[in-house]
Amino acid sequence: MDRAELSARRWAETWARGWATHDAASIAALYADDAVFVSEPFRAPARPAEYAEWAFADEVRAEVWFAEPLGDRDRASVAWWAISESVDGRATTLAGVSTLWFDAAGLVTRQFDYWNAAEDAAQPPPDGWGPVAAHERPD
Repeated sequence: MDRAELSARRWAETWARGWATHDAASIAALYADDAVFVSEPFRAPARPAEYAEWAFADEVRAEVWFAEPLGDRDRASVAWWAISESVDGRATTLAGVSTLWFDAAGLVTRQFDYWNAAEDAAQPPPDGWGPVAAHERPD
């Protein structure tokens, strides 16, 4: 496994745990100070910790899965899947891919996400999807 794949695996495991427990600080620690983070193609770049705090604000529970990273040299892509429950009890299924670039220390310098959501749906990933990291927020 090369450096990018190792860094991406750490990123996936930390995001899985951090998303499920709403730990924005552990997620922010994955990123270089000047990282560019774009959470969807038409959204302005954000600071990773601020984005995580905003995304978690109306979520009471999340079950998340991250697939095996595909990496080469300083970049990797990681597919992810999540079922999110909002404060009003609505479930949303999110599925996407994060493309990541890493510095020599393994911190993310750039991240671009592409994803889709199914509102009012709690659908786990398909069989054989192959999660590498999965976490659920304890009740």
